[in-house]
Amino acid sequence: MGKVGNYQIGVSVHALSDTASCPLSWRLFLPESWDGPEAAARRAACRIPDGEHHRPKWQLALEMPDELAATGLRPAVLVADTAYGANADFRHGLEDRHLAYVLQAKGEMTAHREDAEPHCPAYGGLGPRPLPRYRTRPLPLREHVLAAGRGAGRSVTWRRGSKAAMSAHFVLLRVRLAGRRPKPAADGTIPLTWLIAQWPEGEAEPVKYWISNLPDDIPAKDLVRLAKSRWRIEHDYRELKTRLGLDHFEGRSFIGWHRHVTLVSAAHLFLTEQRNLPKVLSRA
Repeated sequence: MGKVGNYQIGVSVHALSDTASCPLSWRLFLPESWDGPEAAARRAACRIPDGEHHRPKWQLALEMPDELAATGLRPAVLVADTAYGANADFRHGLEDRHLAYVLQAKGEMTAHREDAEPHCPAYGGLGPRPLPRYRTRPLPLREHVLAAGRGAGRSVTWRRGSKAAMSAHFVLLRVRLAGRRPKPAADGTIPLTWLIAQWPEGEAEPVKYWISNLPDDIPAKDLVRLAKSRWRIEHDYRELKTRLGLDHFEGRSFIGWHRHVTLVSAAHLFLTEQRNLPKVLSRA
């Protein structure tokens, strides 16, 4: 997600690999003030289709993978920033679609320990049977990592940069996310989730957190590499804005905005392809 300019907010989905990335789809976020009879004149002036209304950014972010899946494009793993990682509805939407994810998270998000088990109270014979529930209090992700200690982590190298290998110290734990809307199984069990915490030397606590529903046997290097892969999206936005005019759109047309971001994306893809073409030796 990024602010495109003129107070217009766009939500985008990008394809990325270890060597390249490019935006694939865009949605223009419409605030609630653009719905309702009082906004009819503004909507008509901006040619907003009748079927387009305010939807939260996380819903827009789920719609685009659905649209891409209809064309045969399905992400192996989806990554996103904290605004999406902290949103339970967004995470549940990915899980309902059987999509793997690695999402940046907040240390204040809560979870149960890996070994926590739900307890089912005895049935008293009246009313509905009680549902299984966890009797332990969920703790913030930060506290889980602090309890484990920095010594429980390891140094992980996830890629080679332009000057040196990119390495840092990470603590990797398995937890059961709690929060306001957990989705337990029929027996009350909350699925295990990876908790990845970056804890640099000299820091009193971790500086970044991620959560992931990837399998428990995934190598630490791959897990960290995916968590760190969003740097390419940030690089995309810098190039889209500073070199290709993403935030130069000054119109007020819904269709015009989407045409603008489509043309900018095409230009970005062209430059990406040119950068990755084999170098041709010029004649002396």
